[in-house]
Order: sequence, then C-alpha cells, then structure tokens
Amino acid sequence: MGVDAVVEEKMRQTTISTDRRISDSEGSFLSDYGGSRTTNRIIEGKRLLMLDGYSMTVQDLNDCHDGVCHIELAESARQRIIKARKFLEKCAEEHKIVYGITTGFGTFSNVIINPSEIRQLQLNLIRSHATGFLSDYGGSRTTNRIIEGKRLLMLDGYSMTVQDLNDCHDGVCHIELAESARQRIIKARKFLEKCAEEHKIVYGITTGFGTFSNVIINPSEIRQLQLNLIRSHATGYGQPLSPEKARMLLALRINVLAKGHSGISLENVEKLVAAFNAFAVSYVPEQGTVGCSGDLCPLAHLALGLVGEGKMWSPKTGWMDAETVLKENGLTKMELGPKEGLALINGTQMVSSLGALAVQRAENIARQADVISALTLDVLKGTTQAYDAKIHRVRPHKGQNDVARRLRSLLHSDLNPSEIAESHRNCGKVQDAYTLRCVPQVHGIVHETIEFCKGIITRELNSATDNPLIFPDQEQILSGGNFHGEYPAKALDFLAIAVHELAQMSERRLERLVNHELSGLPTFLTKFGGLNSGFMTVQLCAASLVSENKVLCHPSSADSIPTSCNQEDHVSMGGYAARKALKVIEHVEAVLAMELIAACQGMEFLKPLKSTNTLQKVYDLVRTVFKPLEEDRFMQPEIESVINLVRQNKIWTTVEPFLERMADLEDDFPDVLRQNMASPTGHANHDHIGFDRFAH
Repeated sequence: MGVDAVVEEKMRQTTISTDRRISDSEGSFLSDYGGSRTTNRIIEGKRLLMLDGYSMTVQDLNDCHDGVCHIELAESARQRIIKARKFLEKCAEEHKIVYGITTGFGTFSNVIINPSEIRQLQLNLIRSHATGFLSDYGGSRTTNRIIEGKRLLMLDGYSMTVQDLNDCHDGVCHIELAESARQRIIKARKFLEKCAEEHKIVYGITTGFGTFSNVIINPSEIRQLQLNLIRSHATGYGQPLSPEKARMLLALRINVLAKGHSGISLENVEKLVAAFNAFAVSYVPEQGTVGCSGDLCPLAHLALGLVGEGKMWSPKTGWMDAETVLKENGLTKMELGPKEGLALINGTQMVSSLGALAVQRAENIARQADVISALTLDVLKGTTQAYDAKIHRVRPHKGQNDVARRLRSLLHSDLNPSEIAESHRNCGKVQDAYTLRCVPQVHGIVHETIEFCKGIITRELNSATDNPLIFPDQEQILSGGNFHGEYPAKALDFLAIAVHELAQMSERRLERLVNHELSGLPTFLTKFGGLNSGFMTVQLCAASLVSENKVLCHPSSADSIPTSCNQEDHVSMGGYAARKALKVIEHVEAVLAMELIAACQGMEFLKPLKSTNTLQKVYDLVRTVFKPLEEDRFMQPEIESVINLVRQNKIWTTVEPFLERMADLEDDFPDVLRQNMASPTGHANHDHIGFDRFAH
C-alpha cells in the first residue's frame, strides 16, 4: 500500500473521532493531513502547499516568498468557508444589522446601508483603503527584483541574515543601500566633518591610533593619517581568501557601515557597493588578525585595493594590480577623508563573515548526518526502538526530539517500509551500540549548538563594531570596545567542538560497516578480501580526519596575547576560531560522505532487499557519481564527488519533502508510526544471502 493510500485510510478511520473533537472542544481543530506544510506532490514544477487556516509555519510563508509553492485549499477549509458564507448571506437576506455587512465601517458603523448598495460597499472599501505608503525595503533579505540576472539584496545595517551573506559568497546577489541607510550615513558624516572643522580632539580623527592616541594630528595631515593607517596595517600573512570569501567580507563591511555610526562618506560606501557588484575584490591574506581591535589586518588589505594599491581580483582580470582591476571594471578608487580609513578597518567582519559561512555549512551537514546515520542503521539491521517518541518526551531537549522524529520518519515501518528491516523484525535483540542508539542525544545537542551560534553570528552581522562610534542625533562621538571579537570567537569555538561530534559518531559507524564481526557484512565491504582491500583505507582516512579535528577543536579563544604595547592587552583570537571551525566542518563533511559511500556499498550485499523508498533515493543519488565497488579501483575522485554532494546539501534536499510530510502525519496521528524493533544479530540473519563464504 502506498503512502497516499495509507494516509487516506488513517484519516478515514479517525473521521468520527475528529468530528467529535471538533464539536466537543471549542477552538480545537484537527487539521487536514499535511496542514499547510509543503507536500511532496509537484504541480507545475512547484511543491503543493495545502492551506487549512490552522497550521501554516514561518517556513511555509517564506517558501511562498521564494516562489517554490503551488497552493490549494484543504477540503476542511473549503467546507468551513462555504458554511460561514451561507450563514452570512442568510443574515444579509434577512436585513439584519451587522457591522460591515449592512453598515458602514469604523466611524460610519451607525450608517445603515441600502440592500441594493451592499456589493458596492465592499468594492468601495477596497478602493478607499488602498492608500499605502511604499517605505524602504525592510531589511537585507533578498527581494524578487532581478538586476543583471541576480536577486536584489538591500542592505540597511540591521537585518542581514546568515543566508544573505552566504548568497553573497555564492554570487547570486546584486546589492544596493536602503534609503534609510543612505540618510544615516549622510547625517553621521556631516556631524563628523563639523567636529573635524572645529579641530576637536577625537580619537582616530584628530589623533593617532592605539598607543599613539595621545598624539594630536595637524589638520593638514588628517587625510594622510587615514591612508597611512591602511598602508601600515596591511601586513597579513598566508594564502589569500578566495574571491568568494573576500566578497562576503566586503558585503558585511558595507552592511555595518550602513548603520551610520562609522562616519564614512556616502560616496565611498557607494564605491564599495560598485566594487561588490563588479565582483572586484582585494587580496586579503587569511592570517594576521587577533580579533581585537576588530580584524584590523585583513580589513586593511580589503581597503588597500579599493584605494588603488596592492592587488585585486575580478572575473575580467584575474589577480592584477589594483589600479588595473579598478580601471578594467569602470571603478574609481576611494579618496579618504577624516576617519574613513579607520571606518574601513575597525570591526569584526573577518571572523563574522567566515563564521556565517561556517554556520551555514554546519546546519547543512548536521541535518545530513541524521539521514546518513539512518541509512547506516538500516544496513546494519539496527533497531529503531531507541527512537520511540515516549523515550524522548521524558527528556524534552528540542534537538534530541527533532532528531528522533527525523529518524522515525526515515525508518518507520508502515508508510514507507524497509525490506531490510522486515527481514529481521523478530530477531530478538533489543539494543544497539551507542553510535546507533544515541544518535538523537548526540546529534541533538549539535543542532542546538548550531542554532545558538547562528544567533550570535546573526547579531554580529548587524552590529556596529567600529571605534569610536558616532551618534549624530546626540552629537556625540564615543570610544568603546565593540570591536572585541570575543562573542563570535567563543561561538565558533563552540561550533567546532559540537560539529566534530558528528564525525566522531560517523567514523565509528563506518568502522561497524567495514568490520565483519560487527556487521555480518563482508570484511571491508569487498567480495574477495585479500586480493581486494575494499574500503580498508576509506575508514583509515576517516579516522585520520577525526583525529585532526580533535586537535583543531582546542578553543582558539582560550588564548590571549597582548598587542600594541599592551594597549590591547586582551584579544579574542577570533580569526583562527573561524578558520578552524571551517576546517573542522570540511573534515566532517568528508567523513560523513565516506560513511554514506560505505552504507551504500553495504546495501549491495543485502540485495534484493531494499531500504525505505526515501533512503533508496539517497542510495540512487550516490550511485550517480559512485558505482558499486566490484573489485578494487582508484576511488578518490569518486569519493570527492560524493563529498561534493554533501557540501551541496543534496542528501538533505533529496529527503526533505518526505520528512516534512511525515512530521505533519505524526502531529495528526501520534501513534501512526509502527517501529521496527529489530537489531543486528550477526551472521545468522545474513545466511540467506550467503555472506559467510566471503566474509573474511
């Protein structure tokens, strides 16, 4: 019986009790199956979204924003609409006095409307009330406007999201400044220039920097001061950021300047915007920041190219001297006035932009880790008993319960049965090893840690981290410490430690897959062991990456080293925290891809049995780039291809529509998912496939 048929039967069986619930409990309502969540039905190339008025989510509405949904009314909603309409028409026909039906609106509620004018009343209401005002686009979310083939991203300094900044990395956005941001920038600049003209002593405007803050600068040298700052601080080391990462850095700096507290001129911010849209970025070495006073060194390199010095990159030119790159892209270099050099380099944008990339990739890999672990459990003939909802309700951590629910959906026994699971349903063993049994508990805290870190990074993306800060409405310029990178540094250290656990679990599951004594599958997943080594060194490689991660998980922010003649006597080391987190995530992606390949290879030895339809789709996806291993061959390019599937989030997008649907079904029918109570039992369960003859 297919999913749709089973769902319809479950709904039919509950119709009477549902009607009773509706009549017996005011305000309670059992929504149609699926609520308003997107289903896996496709209409005109879009997923079907059923609306019932009771269960729309924020994600549903954002899907509507993104244009990926086709909507229909749930049947229950249609019936409620019809019933309400009939009653309303009855009232109108009886000329009952009802506000807004037979009366005017608001102040005119005491005016009784002639029956012949009731229809005109409603049309007039719409016409008269369509008097809205088009304000600035409210935030930095991508709009549906297309400019030069890219979506428009409006920056206002207050509402950039992690996804927005990752879109800048991926090159799918064209950015503009919101009008409100333009006005704030102009206001702050006017006040700063007034202070400079009055020769007020203000740090970084009429004084030197850091230890030299007690040195007063001659008014004729104020512009030179800013250019000197950029030149002297561009002392980074190491490989340059990729153009994509440098573009994220540039976009984030623009967003922070858009808050209007840095004092930069609108003209120079617009030059930054033009450089971003031309994909012209500076050469920014990835090492050299201690994360306090912000990321001075990398941001100085970012600014250096834009004042026409150093190297830049663009699609038209590749890496060339900055003047040439600017000229070839029709850009003009920045001319710096008071404080503008400081405005360009003081802030936490290096750690925050790399942190946004790390958070996005961590989210993707954590969800995919749940899916991959489910496939491994099925291949190892494990039990889903440990994922029973009752177990997780009594330990109500959100992440744990979300993961358990996801695993139940992927491995349930009624609506999407696994032939592998059915083959050992009554084997009698009740529990598995921890890397199978405790996936909700371990993966769950990883998901929650990612969400925690995402909140900190998102706030940092929209924070003024310059010094000093300008408050033109109060006519104040205040020195503070918002440049200190401890918030994102700590968050990214937490992120690395959490995400690393996904690989620790994954590598141990991979070991179970390749170990005949633990899986009953052929040793190293090869038919003719000895002549062939199969997946021997796949597990070895995974183990090496996990061990590297253990070193990389030492928190960068646990260290501090005084700089700048002890003026900056405590620093965050946030730059390395961000780079380290990305490296840990890169390793985790690779380890999980290796587990996935091994699980798919294990399925070859279980044929003709199949896993659930959903997990079979994951298997099919892997097989597009990695064919079954019949005998030893050079696998590394194919392994890289599967790693790329993971990095592109393809494992998750393959199963996501089904998981959304199953989540709704479990909401409506809490006991619908009959659990597979089987678990690995060794050789006995594999005899019918004949593994023993080549197990070793």
